[in-house]
Amino acid sequence: MTDVIAAMRVLDAAAIRARVDLPRAVRALQDALRAGFDPDDDPPRSIVDVRHGQLLLMPADLGRYAGQKLATVAPANPGRGLERIQAVYIVLDAETLSPVALLDGTELTNLRTPAMSAAMLDLVAEPDAANLVVFGTGPQGVRHVEAMRAIRPIARVRFVGRDPGRAERAVAAFAASGLDVAVGTDRDVADADLVVCATTAREPLFDAALVRDRTALVAVGSHERDARELPGALLGRAQVIVETERVSRTEAGDVIMAVEEGHLSPGDVVPMARIATGHVAVARDRPRVVKTCGMGWQDLAVAQAAIEKEGA
Repeated sequence: MTDVIAAMRVLDAAAIRARVDLPRAVRALQDALRAGFDPDDDPPRSIVDVRHGQLLLMPADLGRYAGQKLATVAPANPGRGLERIQAVYIVLDAETLSPVALLDGTELTNLRTPAMSAAMLDLVAEPDAANLVVFGTGPQGVRHVEAMRAIRPIARVRFVGRDPGRAERAVAAFAASGLDVAVGTDRDVADADLVVCATTAREPLFDAALVRDRTALVAVGSHERDARELPGALLGRAQVIVETERVSRTEAGDVIMAVEEGHLSPGDVVPMARIATGHVAVARDRPRVVKTCGMGWQDLAVAQAAIEKEGA
């Protein structure tokens, strides 16, 4: 065991940030989809409830590597000054399954999630999208602003959250950025070109009628059947893009509840690979909704970019 550990590369959070910026992570995810990888081949995650949260196992097999993430979800952690989601990630040689690298899985998740949002919104959002509304004032909310700035000319940002102090801190993170950034309300959705939902909400965050046809939205907050951030009526008038058909039936609460309420037909949901490869055209005449629950291949694609740093 000692020899195995000694042979592994170890990348902490700083090393991951130094090796993979958001634009490169976005490219890695888009490239995986365009190269013909089918996310439906990704093994399903396993979720185990424990006394104070959940343990998640997320395996993947992509290209030269396989990988496994052990993630934890501890709902009480933000009150302790800790991240709600924490993780470690191991990369394996795909042929021998020998360990290759150990990564800070928390940083990997914090990078992969906004990168996946940006990878899809880059394909479906209006080219001149400049007005962004972010529901969620934690690490994911802040990182999603950075991700949106990597793909679009963002000029105005409004953070919406339940905790005024956290909202003000999120705004302060961009004080020197030159952005028009402030604390907002759900009514700001009426003027938004892009909407990011990165919360722990279990009920819709805003009124569907506020959303313009030109708006693109992403919801990343949950992987639970009975939790959602978006109103069913919005999905009923939108082009709805989800990681896979399987995810749309088993984990994507926003989609599942919209179908149950009669707003949406299961056959209308578009797997993201079909958008990335151009097999399904982007609907520019209505809102575009991207719902992501997080999948193992996404972590592995970004982890591979980290261990194969350009020029390294």
